[in-house]
Parts: sequence; structure tokens; C-alpha cells
Amino acid sequence: MKNIMIVGGSGAIGGAFVKHLSSLHPQAQVHVLSRDPQQESLGLITQHAVDYEDETSIEMVVANAGRDAPLDMVIVATGVLHDDTQKPEKSLRDMSAEKFQRLFTTNTILPALVAKYALPKLNTKTRSVFAALSARIGSISDNQLGGWYSYRASKAALNMIICNAAIETARRNKQAIIVGLHPGTVASPLSAPFQTNVAPGKLFTPAFSVAQMVAVLDSLSQADSGKCFAWDGQEVLP
Repeated sequence: MKNIMIVGGSGAIGGAFVKHLSSLHPQAQVHVLSRDPQQESLGLITQHAVDYEDETSIEMVVANAGRDAPLDMVIVATGVLHDDTQKPEKSLRDMSAEKFQRLFTTNTILPALVAKYALPKLNTKTRSVFAALSARIGSISDNQLGGWYSYRASKAALNMIICNAAIETARRNKQAIIVGLHPGTVASPLSAPFQTNVAPGKLFTPAFSVAQMVAVLDSLSQADSGKCFAWDGQEVLP
């Protein structure tokens, strides 16, 4: 593992990925992308400021990360469910174009654009991985409760992008593994309003969730590319 890129490194899960992977691969160059880096570049960890809503900014930063060496691992750890003005929809009457645009911009379009520029830079000589945070709630076959329209739809769309990208990339890079990851319910600002409903033992620290997900990634083969896997290694069905 020589060159790692983590998108969303200032978030709870993204920050845990930075700590875990830099510890696991101390000789690797780690590129950390965030909207407003809160830390300075230090040693082999390089901080990059990126405008997630500007495709040119994404293209330039990814180019910088892959300039000196191909990318061996790319993690997209961005995501949004709610904020101070927007809550998950409980019914049809709660939907709005603004909610869909906001969630699709972050949960679907951003990972797709990162993939557009990062996948051609994946290592073709040795095993390489591209993984984006998805969610079990994006599974259509697993949906028994309804609601949360824009979030479910944005994650289901992300899973389709991952599947498409895996098919295309396999034609030119047999070493690449492209997957979605379901981190479980992680103690973070994203899940804060809903943690009281989590079953005992199912609310994870970012460090635990990330360690589990990295272990899952390490266990995958090219035959798994295009799929989505949960923190415990179980495949999340479409």
C-alpha cells in the first residue's frame, strides 16, 4: 500500500479512516480531502482543500493525489442525512426538490465525480480499491419501513453508480475492486438524533466501524467488485 486518498477526512468516519490507515500502512502517502482542512499536512499525511460542488476542484485535487504514484486505495467517506433545517422525510408530504438536490449532491454526485477522476488513476499493477460509504437503507429489497425518501434514493443511486463503474473499470483494470460500504450506525453528528432507537450493542464508535470496514476491504477479491458490503462482511443486496 503506497498511495491512499480519503475524501471527507474531516468527518467522524473519514477522520477514523485517516488514523487507522496511516497506522496500518505507516509508509504510505495519505492524501486527505476536505472542504476546510482543520489540520496541517504532517509527514506522509497531506491535507487538500476541495470544493465538493466544483467538478474542476475535484479533478485538480485528485490529479495532485495521483501525480507521483498510482492510487492504491480511495475511500469516499462523505455523506449527509440531515442538518439544522432539513430532516429525513417521514411521508410524501415532507418531500421537496431542495431536499433531493441537497442529498443527491453529497451522497451520489460527489462520489460519482470522485470516481470519474480517481478510477483511471488506480494501480493497474497490483490490487487497488475504491470504496464509497453507502448504507443498508439504500437497499430496495431490504426496505420494510419506507420513509427517508431522499436519503434512501441517493444511496440506492450510489449503489448503481458503483455497479456501473465496476463493470467499466474491469475492462481496463483487472486489479481494481470497486465497492460500497455500510458502516453500521456510528456515533456521529449524522446519527445523533436517531441513536435512542439503536439496539444495544449496535451503536459503533467511528474507530470500531472503520477497523471492521478495512478488514472487509482486505478480504475482498475482484469477484466482489460492484457490490456493497456491511461492516460485518455481509453483502447488502440491491
